[in-house]
Amino acid sequence: MYWLGGPGTIYVLIAFVFAVYAQGKVKSTYSRYARISNSRGLTGAETARALLQQHGVYDVEVELTSGRLTDHYDPRVKKLRLSQEIYHGNSLAALGIAAHETGHALQHNQNYAPLSFRNAIVPVAQLGSSLALPLLFLGLAMSLPGLADLGILFFLGAVIFQIVTLPVEFNASSRALAMLGDGNYLSQQELGPARAVLQAAALTYVAAAAAAIAQLLRLLSIRRSRD
Repeated sequence: MYWLGGPGTIYVLIAFVFAVYAQGKVKSTYSRYARISNSRGLTGAETARALLQQHGVYDVEVELTSGRLTDHYDPRVKKLRLSQEIYHGNSLAALGIAAHETGHALQHNQNYAPLSFRNAIVPVAQLGSSLALPLLFLGLAMSLPGLADLGILFFLGAVIFQIVTLPVEFNASSRALAMLGDGNYLSQQELGPARAVLQAAALTYVAAAAAAIAQLLRLLSIRRSRD
């Protein structure tokens, strides 16, 4: 029970409330604009392929993936994967999301520094997420402060990953809106809803970073309380 109600728990609770709000905002905004078709009748897949070709990227494959809102770009195999609603859909939400993922592909093609750094620290972040708490709790239980500190250091890697994700995602959205507007894929009136969808999605990344920082603060509080 100490771990559930220990020092710093308030940080985690605040971050949790924010995350719930962010998820609700994404769902409501997406649902609203997933019902409005774009004036050109383009699908998400057609838009992604056209944007890639327009920007000279010919080695990225656009393919269908399972799930709902599971859209992502995989830099390891250069595949832009779109969920069924986005791949086949022609809504304003679909085009915004497809263009956002295309933005990631362009980042990769242009060696965008924050994306390169984020990709490089993925193993560190994964290791930190899995080892941080066991090392911290074991260190405190066995009165080995060095081991506890090592756990916190590992978790710091996961926090850095979440923070670096923010400029990567914001930049992809900025690219998406610019490409959709400049290429006349969406009219000026249609860009507003697409922007709203991407801004709502961005909240989830902010929430993830906030949750990671909150957890780090909680772990530091627990560690200080045992000195």
